[in-house]
Order: sequence, then C-alpha cells, then structure tokens
Amino acid sequence: MNTLYEELLAAMHSVWHRRWIALACAWAICLVGWLAVALIPNSYESRARIFIQLDDALAEQVGIGVADKKRDIERIRQTLTSAVNLEKVVRATRLGDTIEDPKAMEAAVLALGKNVSVVAQQDNLFEIRATASNGSFSDAENAKLAQNVAQKLIDIFREENLSGNRGEMAESLQFLNQQLKQRESELEAAENKRSTFEAQHPELAQGGALNSQRLESARSELRGVEADLAAAQSAQAAINGQIASTPRTMPGGSAGSASAALAKAQSDLASMRGRGLTENHPDVIAARNQVNALKGAAAAESDSGAGMPNPAYASLVSIRAERMANVQALIARKAALQSDVATMTANAIANPELAAEANRIARDYDVLRQQYDKLLQDREELRIRGEVKTEREAVKFEVVDPPTTPRAPVAPNRPVLLIGVLVVGLGGGCAAAFALSKVRSVFATTAGLERATGLPVLGAISQNLTEGARALRRRRLKYFYGATAALGGLLVVLLVVEFVQRGMVA
Repeated sequence: MNTLYEELLAAMHSVWHRRWIALACAWAICLVGWLAVALIPNSYESRARIFIQLDDALAEQVGIGVADKKRDIERIRQTLTSAVNLEKVVRATRLGDTIEDPKAMEAAVLALGKNVSVVAQQDNLFEIRATASNGSFSDAENAKLAQNVAQKLIDIFREENLSGNRGEMAESLQFLNQQLKQRESELEAAENKRSTFEAQHPELAQGGALNSQRLESARSELRGVEADLAAAQSAQAAINGQIASTPRTMPGGSAGSASAALAKAQSDLASMRGRGLTENHPDVIAARNQVNALKGAAAAESDSGAGMPNPAYASLVSIRAERMANVQALIARKAALQSDVATMTANAIANPELAAEANRIARDYDVLRQQYDKLLQDREELRIRGEVKTEREAVKFEVVDPPTTPRAPVAPNRPVLLIGVLVVGLGGGCAAAFALSKVRSVFATTAGLERATGLPVLGAISQNLTEGARALRRRRLKYFYGATAALGGLLVVLLVVEFVQRGMVA
C-alpha cells in the first residue's frame, strides 16, 4: 500500500514538475477539439402527428372494411419515404436550390432519406419526424427547413391518399368497362345464334326456350310435384286415421252409451296400434272384435236419434275433402308434366345431333349471361366504393400536432462536448507530462532510486532557493494559474456563444 502511495505521489510530482508541458498539451488538444465541435452543424428536428379516422358506417356498408383501410394506410406510410416522394420534398424546399444534375439530386435524396421517418405510435396515430443539419445554412434556416420538410410530407400523405384512390378506381373501372364491352359483343353473338337456331328448328324451341332447357325445367318441376304429392297423400292418410277414431255423435244421457262405448273401444284400439302392436296380437284382435260388435249397436242408436252431432268429426270431414282435392290436383299436374317430359325426350331422341347443338347453344348463352351480369354488378359496386372513397374520403385524417418549429438542436449536445473536450485536454496534458517523465531517467523519491539500483541510499539533499529564485517561482506560478484560468474562461465564452445562438434561433 505504501509503495502504491509513493508511486502516486511520484506521478503527481512528475506532472507538476512538467506543468508547462502539460498545460501546453491541454491548450493544443482543447483548441483542436473545440474547433472540431464548432464545425459540427446543428441538427434541428421538427415533429408532427397525424390521426387517421378509419371508422365509417357507409364505407363498411359498401364493402370497405377497416382491414382494407389499414392496408392502404400502411402502404402509404411505407411509400411516403420512397425516392420519388423524397425527390418531391427536395424540389419543394430549399434543399433543391443548389441541385443542378441528377447525381446531386440522388445524393440529396439519399441524405434526406436518413433524416426523415414515419413512426406508428398507435393503430391510428402516426408521427412524422424531419431533421435538418445542412452545413451551408444557418441554425435558423435549418430549423425552418426541418419544419418545411415535415409539412411537405404531410401534404404528400394527403395527396397519396386522395389521388391514389382516384387513380386506382379509374384504372379498375376502365378495365371493367373494357371487359363488359367484350362480353356484351360475345353475348349479342350468342343471342343471334340462338335466335337463328330457334327459327330453323321450332320443334326444339317451344315457348321461347330451347328444348333442353324446357326439359330440364320440366324434370325439376316434376320432382317438386312428386315430393308435394307424397306429402299430400301422407296428410290425407293421417286425416283419415283421425276421422276413423272420432265418433260422429257425442253421447247425450243414457241413450248414448253404445256410441260412448264404441268411441272408447276405438280409442283403445288406436292406442294399441300406436304402441306398435301388430294386427295378430291377441289384445288387438280382442279390441277389434269389440269394435265390430259395438258398431251395430252404435248405428242403431244413431238411427234412433240418440246422442248429438260431434263438431270435431264435421271439422275433420271438411279438412279431408280439402286434402283430397289437393291430392287430385297434384296427380293431374304430375300427369301433365310426365306427358311433357315424354314428348320432349322423344324429340331429343329423334334428333340427337340437334338436341346436342341446342344444349351447347343454351349452355354458352347462360355462361356468357352470368359473366356479363357479374361484371355489371362488380362495376357498380366498384363505382360506389370509389365515390365513397373519393367524395366522402373513407379514410379521414386530422393533423393533431402541426409541424413544430424547433427551438433547440437535437444534436450535437454541444455544451457537453465542449466540457468533454476540456476534460480530455487536461487529461491528455497530464498524460503527456507523465510519459515524458518516464522517458527521462529521473527518480522522484529515494525509495525509487533504491529499487532501481539495489543499493542503499544514505540520504537526500533538499533544494534551497534564494529570495530572487522564490520571487521568480511565484511569478511563474501566477503565469501558470492565469493560463489555466484562461483555458477555463475560453470554455465559458464558448458556452455563452452556444446559448446565445440558440436564443437567436428561438
């Protein structure tokens, strides 16, 4: 520990002994460093924030979803800093004043691309940053240039949003119009071909439609009628079952006991059948015999006027008549359709080549008609979407924070750099003095001499100065302190100049 302490004292003594060399090196390093810091141009940054409104009920109604809008905004954000748009910024600001050839323009665009950025802070919020650090401009001019660049980027963002949508919609509508015109001519040719064929072969073109089309339509209708007929017959069977289990009269007093017993027996028989008992089951056979036995007594009772009419039975009879009429109508319709299908099938079999030609003509016409209708619908939808985007501005944006006018440079941090140069200069001066002491074989302490020679040192002689030498030393120390203070004062002057320049920009 003592050795380390002695070495530290020796190093400090060596530096102090060569203090003028250290101060000179410090002055040289500081002057060069401060000159380099002064030559670094100030960078001024302007910021602006844009809010994008994506929610629009009418836009979503016509098929412009939020995902489509976000995709458009992301595309614009990514292309905003493209070379084409940056060239527009260069030509619209003072950056283009000195541009004379394409190579200079390319260099300016490349430099500007490093100084602008578009950052998405949130889903609907974007921040535009523009930095200006042109060495040929003053600080005030650089600050104004940064603001102009940010404003120009906002203008381009607005133009890209509006003109881009109009251009895309115009190109899409033009393409659809060309396709529609082509399909229209093809459809007219197919219609003429179809009309000619119908005029030449009227037996295969009845009612304005080719035989194949009518045949397929008749078959489809026949399948529907058959399904309706099966359902009507099932409903008729169900109503017949209900009528069979419903008595015609309702019992009235003791005279209606036979009708009541018959109704109960019929209800029990229907219940057994409903449980799934077959006709050969003993219980079913017994119930059926009981019903047959009671029918005669109930009929005699009904003829004698016993009991009163059952309104449920009368209602069921009315429903059965209606369903029977429906079944007869469906049977007649089925027969007519079967006759038409047979006739058209016979015509197709008699003229297979003509039938195939008719099918091909009908198929081609239907395909062209469907394509034309689909293109017509797509064009109308696209036109409405284009009007919504361009007229109502489906993507609306608002400048939340306009481009700011920078008051202070964002880089470099000149006060910190100036102070850092002073610290480096002082440290470099001390290091130079210490290195010079190591070059010369001089020992600052007797212990160092003993370690170097390996011989004992008997003593050390102190320096004794006269009054004139002391006065000269004091005068030199004043000069040294003055030179050191001048170095610090120069730093203070540089800091004051820096803050005054910032105040002039503000």
